Amino acid sequence: MTALTDTRPAAVKGSAAAVLRSEAWLFLREPAALFWILAFPTLLLCVLGAIPSFRKPSADLDGLRVVDLYVPIAVLLAMITAGIQSMPPVLTGYRERGILRRMSTTPVRPGALVGAQIVLHGAAVVVSAAIALAVGRVVFDVALPRHLAGYLVAFVLAALAALALGGTVSAVSRTTKITQAVGSAVFFPAMFTSGVWLPVSAMPDALQRIVDLTPLGAAAQALDAAAAGDWPGWGHLGVTALWAVLLTAAAGRWFTWE
Repeated sequence: MTALTDTRPAAVKGSAAAVLRSEAWLFLREPAALFWILAFPTLLLCVLGAIPSFRKPSADLDGLRVVDLYVPIAVLLAMITAGIQSMPPVLTGYRERGILRRMSTTPVRPGALVGAQIVLHGAAVVVSAAIALAVGRVVFDVALPRHLAGYLVAFVLAALAALALGGTVSAVSRTTKITQAVGSAVFFPAMFTSGVWLPVSAMPDALQRIVDLTPLGAAAQALDAAAAGDWPGWGHLGVTALWAVLLTAAAGRWFTWE
C-alpha cells in the first residue's frame, strides 16, 4: 500500500513532463504561431521605428519618442497574440477531437495539457518581449526599463490577464470555428486598448480613463510607468490583477473537458 502511494505521484509527474515535452515539440512545429508571437511584434516595432518622425522627441509625449512608447506595446502585442489568437484554438481543438476526454481516463489529467499550453505560450511571450526590448535598445536606442522590478510585476500581471482571457475564449467556444470568431472579436479591441493604433498615454483624457479600466489598457500604463523609471500606479496594477483573477475564475467555471 505504501509503495503504491509513493509511486503514483512520481508516475503522474513523469507523464505530465512527457505531455509538456510533446506539446513543446508540436508547438515548435507551428511556424505561423511562432512568427506571430515571436517575430511580428518586433517587426511592427521596426516598421514604426523606420518612420523618421517617430524617432524624434515630442513635447506632447513629455519629451519621449513614439518609438519609445511602442516597445511596451510590442510586448503587450505578443501577449495578446499568444493568449487570444494562438492558445484558444489549440485547446478547443483538443476538446473538439475528444483528446481531453480520453486523457481523463489516464493517470494524466487534462489539466496537464492545459497547463503545458499555458507554460509554452507564456515562455514564448517572455522570448518575444526579450527580442522587442533588445531590438528597441540596439536599433532605436530605446532605454531599457528603468524600474526593473515594477516592469516585471506589470509584465507578469499582464501576461496572466492575457492568457486568462484566452482561456475564457476557449471556455465559451464549443468548436474551433467559434473560437476563431470569438478570438478575432476580442483580439482587435484588445489591440486598441493596449495602444497598438494609438499609445494609451497619447489618447484623449476621457478615452484614456475608459481604456484604463481594461486589463491591457491598465497594463500598458503600468509598463509605460516602469519603463520611465517609476513604480507602476497601484490602480493600474490593481485593475490588471483583478482582471486576471476574474478571467481565470471565469475560464475555470465555464471550461469543459468534452
